[in-house]
This record gives sequence, C-alpha cells and structure tokens, in this order.
Amino acid sequence: MTILVHKNMLQILPYSKIVLKKIKAFGLEKKFKKQMALFSQDSRHPSLHTELLLPKEYGIYSFRVDQKYRALFIFSKEKNAVEILNITSHYQ
Repeated sequence: MTILVHKNMLQILPYSKIVLKKIKAFGLEKKFKKQMALFSQDSRHPSLHTELLLPKEYGIYSFRVDQKYRALFIFSKEKNAVEILNITSHYQ
C-alpha cells in the first residue's frame, strides 16, 4: 500500500498517553514536532525514511524521528486518518 499524506486529505489522530510520555521521556519534543510537520505535508519526504514494516500484512509503517528513534503508525482508510502507535528505538 502506498500512502501520501496531505493536510487537506488526512487527519492525524490525537496521540495516546503512551506516545506523549515517550516523546517527553526521550527528549524528542522539538524533533518530533518538526518531523510531524514534514509528515503532514508529505509522508514520503526523504528525511523521514518512511518504510512499511514486516510483516507487511499488518500495515504498520514507521518514519524517522531522529537517528535513534522511529515513530510507528497505521493508516486507516475508513477514518481517512493516521494514528501514531508508538515511538521506538530504531535498533529494536
């Protein structure tokens, strides 16, 4: 599945408490905000390094927050929205 996110087309669902907690705990507030701005303009922006994770059937994607952390997300056609699921270490 290829996705392209535009502000006028997709909604970004509110972040869960877990996601907000991890953003703060990892000190990613500014970096995450910057990457989300890029993501809302173009989910395939080169600096995001967006990728579909394995197994592909689950439809879970990730984009780079910085060299160490990635944001996991799903695309919901039914809701016409993107939900950020988690912030994880890129090396997990």
